[in-house]
Amino acid sequence: MRKHILTILLLIACVAWAAPRQLSDSAQIYLLTCTPGTQVWSKYGHTGIRVVDTTQKLDIVFNYGIFDLTSDDFYIKFVHGETYYQLGIESYRNFERFYRHIGRITYWQELNLNPSQKQQIFDALLLNYQPKNRYYLYNFVFDNCATRPYYLIKSALQDTIISSYQGYKGTTFRQVITHYTGHNSWVDFGINLVFGNEADQPMTNEQRLFLPEELMNYMAQAYLSDGTPLIKDQHIAAFPTAVVPWYANYWLGITLFALLMLALSLYDRKRCKLTWGVDIVLGVIYLLLIALIIFLTCFSCHPLVGWNWRLILFPLIHVCTRLVYILR
Repeated sequence: MRKHILTILLLIACVAWAAPRQLSDSAQIYLLTCTPGTQVWSKYGHTGIRVVDTTQKLDIVFNYGIFDLTSDDFYIKFVHGETYYQLGIESYRNFERFYRHIGRITYWQELNLNPSQKQQIFDALLLNYQPKNRYYLYNFVFDNCATRPYYLIKSALQDTIISSYQGYKGTTFRQVITHYTGHNSWVDFGINLVFGNEADQPMTNEQRLFLPEELMNYMAQAYLSDGTPLIKDQHIAAFPTAVVPWYANYWLGITLFALLMLALSLYDRKRCKLTWGVDIVLGVIYLLLIALIIFLTCFSCHPLVGWNWRLILFPLIHVCTRLVYILR
């Protein structure tokens, strides 16, 4: 019975949030940007929208980055590219406290809007939060926690957002992702391993806004078609640059792999017997990786996935070092 009561109260709370609510003229709307974390999915930062109305004692954050790792078939759905994120609402105090607790800074930009524009954005957020609308098919580069707030603000304003910020304009997806994962890191290698040639195409002006930091800087120099600056006040700074320790450089790992395979081939050559077990295990790994790439390319919703030269790097090193034994 208690569970049913809690469920009813939760539904009532959701309906209350989804209901139209009039902001006062003193209300403020902020774009929030959080610095990167240590997990792979947090290395690019995060974006949220804060709504403050002291008259109504309202200070909440709309967060498009909610997902549940423990949900049924999460990892299977992730491989398929069918990961659903949702829009969540929480108090700004809890939002900022959580990111501060895990060592991430929250920057803010107050949008320079009139009361009508603030209300349009707030209404759009509440509409998005309705149970039938709050879930969306997450897409790493085309539909994420940064693109959702940007296009919602742009749509609600019914105006063109112009920015003098150049940033990563003309840069490829692969180059900009490398910047955030760390040049020559294993995360960088893994992502680039599955990205195909489409990742080497220059991003358009708005495509680069899937990066929270890029969106933050873009909005800092943005204005509307009548010349009105989009940002009234702000506290922002550049994200820290990802530093890869020498021992975590993937070229070091590749070099060690080549040396180990060469040493194994020299050992096999000396004893005139090939260690087939190693070749079989590595061969199975190569085949599984190729099968994964084929699956992602042909059957998943993941963008930018395809063939590239990195797929043959380890097999090529393997074959070349084995020639020492074969050509003895």
